[in-house]
Amino acid sequence: MTQLPIDYGAFEEGQGVNYWTLEPALAREARRVYPEEEYDWAEQRLHDFGATVGETVAPNSDVIDAHGPELSTYDRHGDLLNAVEYHPAQFENERLSYESGLVADAFDAPADREEPVGLLHTLTMQTLLSYVDVGLVCPVSMTAGAALVLRNHDEAGYYDDYLRGLTARDYDEVIQGAMFLTEEQGGSDVGANETVAEPASAAPDATAAGTEAARAVQDGDVPAERVHELTGEKWFCSNIDGQGTLALARRPDAPAGTDGLSLFLVPHELENGDLNPQVYRRLKDKLGTESVATGEVEFEDTVGYLVGEPERGFKYMTTMLNWERVTNATGAVGVIGRALLESKIHAANREAFGQPIDQFPLMKRDLVDMQVAFEAALSFAMEAGRYLDRYERDHDDETAFALLRALVPVAKHRTGRMSIDATSYAMEIQGGNGYVSDFVTHRLYRDAQVLPIWEGTSNILSLDLLRAFATTDAAPAVLSLVEDYLETVAHPALADLAATVREHRGTLADAIEAVATEGEEYAQHEAKALADLLFDVVTASILLAKAQRRIDDAEDAREAVVAEWFVRETLGAEPARGILDGEALPLEHFDAVVRYDPLDPAAIAA
Repeated sequence: MTQLPIDYGAFEEGQGVNYWTLEPALAREARRVYPEEEYDWAEQRLHDFGATVGETVAPNSDVIDAHGPELSTYDRHGDLLNAVEYHPAQFENERLSYESGLVADAFDAPADREEPVGLLHTLTMQTLLSYVDVGLVCPVSMTAGAALVLRNHDEAGYYDDYLRGLTARDYDEVIQGAMFLTEEQGGSDVGANETVAEPASAAPDATAAGTEAARAVQDGDVPAERVHELTGEKWFCSNIDGQGTLALARRPDAPAGTDGLSLFLVPHELENGDLNPQVYRRLKDKLGTESVATGEVEFEDTVGYLVGEPERGFKYMTTMLNWERVTNATGAVGVIGRALLESKIHAANREAFGQPIDQFPLMKRDLVDMQVAFEAALSFAMEAGRYLDRYERDHDDETAFALLRALVPVAKHRTGRMSIDATSYAMEIQGGNGYVSDFVTHRLYRDAQVLPIWEGTSNILSLDLLRAFATTDAAPAVLSLVEDYLETVAHPALADLAATVREHRGTLADAIEAVATEGEEYAQHEAKALADLLFDVVTASILLAKAQRRIDDAEDAREAVVAEWFVRETLGAEPARGILDGEALPLEHFDAVVRYDPLDPAAIAA
């Protein structure tokens, strides 16, 4: 473990380092949310993976960003090819990722355990991976998400071979997942889906020996009634050549809207080795996330295998959608963490006017702001992941379901915006260098821009929060969660902060009641403000509870200062924005917050 306090001036850049040891907040948060015996098992693996990511995956990711995937839709004879070519560094990064067990360990017991670990372990591993390439995390996350869908909803086991591939430990046996959800005319309105699915047995040419659907029926193990031919197009398909792709389509005579959608497994290659007849039309020319191939797909008599019951596809897909939203949030946390690390290292090494710039008051305040924002995003994202994990362990846990329904959309909404702020300011700290592609902040900023867009925009997520309050017991569950955390806070130095948060808990309760009673238009108008308020109140309660625990366990008040700054900056209403109070917490406690210098609780007792 890195010696505390951390001397960031000893590093030249945020590469070739161990991300696990250089950000102790990660370990402290994982210890908080993991089941204890799982954390004891995982700690060394997280340490080793942090080193692998920093020393090997990070430099590879810089190369891949400059040499993204290329698509060949047809061969030189005009025959369908659908071939995506990747830089060799991509394959090394994927091998190191999948063979670390970050997907497999949550589905099959590792060699030294009797049971799999929870999804929190996958989320923590993905957070570390997001320090270097959130684009790579996208297919890794979708692979886990597709596996979750098949594990939960393919009760008959028709696609066990696909599930084994999605959760394989040996890279040569891994198949990757994807989710083709977006259509050009619908966007976030999934119910506007126009892709149709015709049962293969009903197609006019279904008995023709030359059709792929007929061969799929003849050569595969999937029952004939589950084989369909899909026609339509998907507009924004990440990991376009995934073998474990899930897509929504409407069967004949199915109802309109999301209620009429069925879910299909649409492989890249069929069981007999033939290419599935879909056209990878083009790859998107994107701002960032170059490592993941994102494009447009045209289905024309494309083979799709029905998953679960017909017309329940959107419900099934929400399993993957909730997972993807949490991983989007933890991905944002990783991006913020890397931006913060690069900023700390640069500020400790860059001298101006005779001293390192991290010794100037404004830079001290900026770095404290970034550190506290990072720990706030980390705490809330992992809290959302905690309840998703709890629900996936026990689908009868109604409280876990209510909390994941409220916390997951808010986590994705808020952390995505926070990642853009963090990467933008990290570029500014680097100066002109931060704006050019030679330095990683340039890529971090480009990659972060997709995080508020993937898996639903802020407006869509805020409306989803309203649905959670209207259809589940999310409101009392959230309010109880806050109160439960506040009840653990006992240190006198935290009393006033806890009182402030408890007051805002009451405000949150009033706000939830207002959007429930003032009419639909008013509720939609205030939905995003409600999501932000919920984030601030819940996060403040978690940070205070963490501060109390740290004081109890280690006689260290460092987390108390983090909690104080967050509460003051988000829930405080000080005159003139605090300029008149004569206090400067970032100056007094800079080393504790930014460099993890342990802080005697007596220092904050007053």
